[in-house]
Amino acid sequence: MRIAVYLPLLLCLFAPLGARPLSERCEPRLATWLLTLSSLLLAAASTLSLGLLAITGLIRVPRLAALGHWSAHTAQHDDPTELSIALLAGLLLGGAVLMAARMLWRRARSLAATAAEAACLPARNGLVIVDDDVPDAFALPGLPGRIVVSTGMLHTLDETEHDILLAHERAHLTAHHYAFVALAQLGAAANPLLRPLATAVSYTVERWADEAAVTTTGDRIRVARTVGKAALASYRTSARTNRAVLGMLGRRSHRDPLATAGPVPRRVAALLAPPLSRRPALAVATAAVLAAATLASAEAAHDLHRLLETVGVS
Repeated sequence: MRIAVYLPLLLCLFAPLGARPLSERCEPRLATWLLTLSSLLLAAASTLSLGLLAITGLIRVPRLAALGHWSAHTAQHDDPTELSIALLAGLLLGGAVLMAARMLWRRARSLAATAAEAACLPARNGLVIVDDDVPDAFALPGLPGRIVVSTGMLHTLDETEHDILLAHERAHLTAHHYAFVALAQLGAAANPLLRPLATAVSYTVERWADEAAVTTTGDRIRVARTVGKAALASYRTSARTNRAVLGMLGRRSHRDPLATAGPVPRRVAALLAPPLSRRPALAVATAAVLAAATLASAEAAHDLHRLLETVGVS
């Protein structure tokens, strides 16, 4: 319980630094998987570390130690963890569990309501056209899912761009992108330090769908034009605040024009560039970080087991 228990917490501090490079330099499908797994595993490892630290504080309380037939005096002598750290870990653990449970409950209710709504929508080939002048289009998860497109969006785009739009939205449904986003957000709910990873997943699933549209149509420039055109139309006519569209207003850096740009211009720039490769080096580095967090958690759990044996648990 000296070093290993703190390593997952330390990795959570630095992991967000790799979210942007991974989402920008790695093929979108692989980036989505790596970012989602990173959010989940690092959140689990850091939560376990908090739990282990909290237990070291519990066994120092004489009444609690008596319930487990532990020696509180021996625990205070043999465990190097400060009681204040154990108490803080207990508070953080409670918050992490509460926020993760709250997010899981809300997301489950939302998906259930969405599935029920999708089942009630009459559709032809999974497409629902809504009579609305506001340009809008989205995928509605369900069994089966639906693609909802407003008449305003159809009037904004031409027939070729309609095919691109539908290919993009179908990719969201067939690849279950909502599940990746939900799982990454679950990790971020348990550990707020991982929020940049969840944000990156929201971006990479869009890039994944963009590349699926390119595969369907075979025209990267046309897909890039459609993405920008649809986003610009939504920004001009919609009264709602859309984070993805507002990204088009991102400030420009003198060194890198896309350094501070929002998701839409970054997606357009990626489509105008050659397709990204899988970048095995980035995948290996991510796997190494996750392996380190897993091994550190296992080592910390083993250290706690030995401590409990020392204070009287066999």
